[in-house]
Amino acid sequence: MSKPIYKRVDDLPTSGINILALRSLDFVVPGEWQNLVGFDNTIKAVTGETDPALIKQIGERAVYLYNDKSQGYQRAMWLYDSVDSASGALGTAALANKVGQKVPLLGFMNKLTPKPEKAQSIDLTVKLVVELVAFCQINGIPGDSIGDFVAALGDYSGESLMRMAALVCFDGLVPLGPDFIQKGIDALERLSPSELKQNKTFQGVSELIPGGNPAGQQGFILQSFGSVKDWMSHFVTSRGVTREAVIDHLTRFVEVTEDKADYLGAFLDIAAKYYGHTGTQTLARRLIERAVAEL
Repeated sequence: MSKPIYKRVDDLPTSGINILALRSLDFVVPGEWQNLVGFDNTIKAVTGETDPALIKQIGERAVYLYNDKSQGYQRAMWLYDSVDSASGALGTAALANKVGQKVPLLGFMNKLTPKPEKAQSIDLTVKLVVELVAFCQINGIPGDSIGDFVAALGDYSGESLMRMAALVCFDGLVPLGPDFIQKGIDALERLSPSELKQNKTFQGVSELIPGGNPAGQQGFILQSFGSVKDWMSHFVTSRGVTREAVIDHLTRFVEVTEDKADYLGAFLDIAAKYYGHTGTQTLARRLIERAVAEL
């Protein structure tokens, strides 16, 4: 967490598989996500300011807030980074030479196997809880404030809404199909606490998940996921999102043949680091908004 927030925003990529994957979801949340890169650019976009002196002042205050460890901003960033890293622990480096405007992945995907459904279902539920806990950290409220998070989902927009769209599409619909919500609940209900401890995604973020121990944390994850199931179901139905449509739009950016579609879940775990990318953008926006309010 030693990297300054302004450096994180300045260093966000403008191209690559992750960006292509996110852009493929524009049909789900049209016009919501713009890949804002650069700390000063973000300040200008969020505030509408053009005065260099004021932009500098806002930036300095935002950096100060991020560096204040009594606030939850760095913990939220850790959660975003950690869930990406844990979920994609499959050799991301193998993709490095595949990046381009069109990404021929068939050779690489031949080396993948689809993630077992139970593991994918647990990943989905843990990632949802990471969003909840990060929301609480950013807003300075207790980390188990499920009701506040569910209420706030109705106001999600921009990069935050894109992150939830990617969660639903890339970690729900693509690997698990239209019944992904029930599969997530079923997997959690059948799971033992010791099995949860073995899940790589859970291991990566468990220290900030409320519950006190794996059994309590499992209960919290199940309660959280159950509380958000209506929002996810409405999101899918109201926008007419299907697995086939997501794959169709994704393959306009990434070349994958139909017989490799079952491997997309594993590929997206490796390539689509959408939590860290959009999470950085969310944090920058919230810090800038607060900095302006306090100046």
